[in-house]
Amino acid sequence: MNWDTFFAPYAQVVEELKVKLKGMRQQFEYEREQSPIEFVTGRVKPKTSIIEKARRKGINPENIEEELQDIAGVRVVCQFVDDIYAVVSMLQTRKDFQIVEEKDYISRKKDSGYRSYHVIIKYPVETIHGEKFVLAEIQIRTLAMNFWATNEHSLNYKYAGKIPAEVKSRLKRAAEAAFQLDEEMSKIKHEIHEAQKAFRRKEEQKKQPKKT
Repeated sequence: MNWDTFFAPYAQVVEELKVKLKGMRQQFEYEREQSPIEFVTGRVKPKTSIIEKARRKGINPENIEEELQDIAGVRVVCQFVDDIYAVVSMLQTRKDFQIVEEKDYISRKKDSGYRSYHVIIKYPVETIHGEKFVLAEIQIRTLAMNFWATNEHSLNYKYAGKIPAEVKSRLKRAAEAAFQLDEEMSKIKHEIHEAQKAFRRKEEQKKQPKKT
């Protein structure tokens, strides 16, 4: 397999999705509205990770493109839990890609404590050989969920997927604490937004030229 050729459309999908999602965030700012999107990141899964995941799941190399959904991955991070569902609703109305599956790990968390909302899409990419539909995964989560998941991923890497029972137990408790933080912050969401708007107004006033 020529991996450079293989990766090219996935890299294009990630870059295009990042531009579009960041554009959605900017549109809220232009309209002086609070954006449900805090920030956007993206990556193409490394070759070694693709090979390992395919081996683990028993996927034949020739079926990788059809059966691995997260080779192209984009992450949308939000401030509040209900912002996640607002982003999902906006994705559902878009016409530039097709949603093929949704996985709500917020209302139905994983056994590990992991919470996030995954949207699997088919995205059309224009190549020199014509249009190609590429599977990609959009993960939407809060800042607290992202903090937990990033650390859990690091521990999985350290222990090669076999995290000790005591550490697993601590991770589960940390996941619940993170979700409780999300729930408590959601209760004062309006006050937080008002404070952020006041701060932005103050910053804009500072930028305005002083009258002489």
